[in-house]
Amino acid sequence: MNDFTNTHPAKEAACAGMASPQPAKRTLQGLDWLNFFLADVQTGVGPFLAIYLSKYGWNEELVGTALSVGGLAGIIAQTPAGAWVDAARSKRALVAGGTLALAVGALVIAVLPQVWPVLMAQALIGASSSIFIPAICAISLGVVGHRLFDRRQGRNQTFNAAGNVVAAVSMGLLGYFVSDRAIFFFVMALAIPTLCALGRIRADDIDYELARGAGASSHDGRAGASSHDGRAGTSSQTGAAYVSDLLKTKGLVIFLVCAVLFHFANAAMLPLLGEMLSKGHGRASMMFMSACVVTTQLVIVLLASWAGAKAGEWGRKPLLLLGFSVLPLRGVLYTLTSSAPLLVGIQVLDGIGAGIFGVVSVLVIADLTHGSGRFNLALGAITTAVGIGASLSQTIAGGLVHHFGYRVGFLLLAVVAFVALVILFVWMPETRELRAGPAGQARR
Repeated sequence: MNDFTNTHPAKEAACAGMASPQPAKRTLQGLDWLNFFLADVQTGVGPFLAIYLSKYGWNEELVGTALSVGGLAGIIAQTPAGAWVDAARSKRALVAGGTLALAVGALVIAVLPQVWPVLMAQALIGASSSIFIPAICAISLGVVGHRLFDRRQGRNQTFNAAGNVVAAVSMGLLGYFVSDRAIFFFVMALAIPTLCALGRIRADDIDYELARGAGASSHDGRAGASSHDGRAGTSSQTGAAYVSDLLKTKGLVIFLVCAVLFHFANAAMLPLLGEMLSKGHGRASMMFMSACVVTTQLVIVLLASWAGAKAGEWGRKPLLLLGFSVLPLRGVLYTLTSSAPLLVGIQVLDGIGAGIFGVVSVLVIADLTHGSGRFNLALGAITTAVGIGASLSQTIAGGLVHHFGYRVGFLLLAVVAFVALVILFVWMPETRELRAGPAGQARR
């Protein structure tokens, strides 16, 4: 793990001959722990939900519907959430509100595991969770600036994955030794340290202009980007006009297609694996699911900081190709064994794909929107499209498994993942060069 808190942004920026934000050490540490504890909160209402509901007689199709409701709520809220983050002066307040709403949703699921209460709770969780990705990215960008965003995003993913590891182990043990329901009460309790970590981030350390991707701040040493330099839009545009302009940007449209297909292929794999493990393993299924999540997240912990650093050195596309290539392989391997230990081992591939995509996708969007002042709106719009793919994945794959079995479901997802890889390889351009400095040389 890179010691970001001991390597001050101003020191690295001085070497490049430019000004940089100078956040307090407590702010950088607060951002670290916010990513850690927020991951803990979100993990409990993710892959464990499928196992929890199956224990109450929910079939695969109904579980898929419940998961899709949360995804659809997030889809509806995501783009407005991105625009809201761009406009809001207090990014921290948005994160606090989303955390509290997620805790309420977890309480409803724990107390009332019937269809309509769970669907309403999933809608609340999906809508409130839509604020987290753009808000955390905005706070990070506002704290460290564009030049250090590669490293900061890698560090965010490292702490996020570490939080997922701790949460998965804790929740697996709770599900095995206490009850499945205890997991959701644990989620509520985790909201407290999440809010404490948020409170350590100083509001004065978050540059409002940088946080929304604008280039006019003196911190970053660059005027706003022209709409003719390969990026779309300016901060003077309305949200709707900017999203429309984004859709005319070739690189971003190609990335959007690839991202949607990637998440369509990826989103249903872990829940389907959880349902498959729950059959015939009884209480041990929670431990197997915990092991799957831990395996994935440990790989991300080891990979994320490296991915952030290499994205700045190698460019974005080589890393994306690596992350996309493991997904079709993973889908095929799930069909070749029913051994729980081997299925858990296959999750190493999930960690590689998720770790790279989680870091590099945000950097691609930052490249394409640098100087526009609409970074979070663009991030929200793309996340909306990605959410559509993920939501359809849950429903379609769940229905196929219900009628034709797990092998057909996993093979379909593998085919979609392969199509995404081909499109990325053939048509996706490199975007790192779009963040060139005033002299026209790429930022390294």
